[in-house]
Amino acid sequence: MEKLDIQTAREIVWEKLRPVAVPDPDFGYDFSEFIADYAGSDEGARLFVKQPFYKNARTVFVTPDDNVNLIREFVIRDGKDLVMTDYGIEEGFFVVRAGSIVPELERYITSYEGLKKVRQHRTLAQLREEIGHIDLLVTGASAVTPDGLRFGKGHGYFDLEWAMLYTKGLVDASSVTVAAVHDCQVIDADVQATEHDTVLDYIVTPTRSIATGSRHPKPDKGILWDKLQPDMLGRIAPLRELWTEHKAKK
Repeated sequence: MEKLDIQTAREIVWEKLRPVAVPDPDFGYDFSEFIADYAGSDEGARLFVKQPFYKNARTVFVTPDDNVNLIREFVIRDGKDLVMTDYGIEEGFFVVRAGSIVPELERYITSYEGLKKVRQHRTLAQLREEIGHIDLLVTGASAVTPDGLRFGKGHGYFDLEWAMLYTKGLVDASSVTVAAVHDCQVIDADVQATEHDTVLDYIVTPTRSIATGSRHPKPDKGILWDKLQPDMLGRIAPLRELWTEHKAKK
C-alpha cells in the first residue's frame, strides 16, 4: 500500500481521534494545538510499565502531556527518578527524586497539576550533576508512523527537549525514546526525517507495544541555533542557559 501524504494522514488520524479524545479547556478538539488525552490512556500506561525498557530504566523523562499522567505516577511509585518540563518548556526542567514523596504527599502525584506542588526546579547543569544520564524518554504525540517518526502538531518541543538534554550530556543514542498514543494515531504516512527529529524506539498504545526498528539515527548535534523559532530564546529558560555557555566557548 502506498504511504499517505502527511496532510491526508493527519486528517484521518484527527477524525478517528475525536470520538475518543478528551477536549482541551482552551483548544477544544483543535489537535493542531495540543496533545490529547484519550479513552484507554491508563491501559496504555499499564502496558507501558510491563515493558523491559521501562523496568530497566532508573531515570525517566516524561513530557507534560495529559495522556501520560499515569506513567508519571508509576515512575514515582516504582522508585525511579522523574524528570519533566512544564508546558512550552518556559520554566525549564524539574525533577522528582526517587524516594522523595512521603505518604502524605502521594495525592499530588496523580496529575500534572498536583506534581507542581512536589517537583523541584533544576537547571540543566544541576540535572547533569544530580542525574547524570536519562535512560528513558516518554512523550505523547499527535500522530506517529510505525517506523518511529512523529508528525501532526508541529511545535517541536520534544525535539528541543532532546536537543537541550543531548547538548548537556544527559541523553545519548542509548537513551530509549517512546511515544504513548492511541491506536488510531499510528498511521503509515510519507514523513521524511530531518536532522533534528527525535526518532522513536517504541510506540505504546492501549493495546500493543510496537518496536519501530527505526533506521533513522537520533539527533547528535545538540541545539541547532539557526533553526530555532525567533521567540524561543526569549521564552525558554534552559535555552538561555545553553546560549550563555555557547557564547562563552566562542
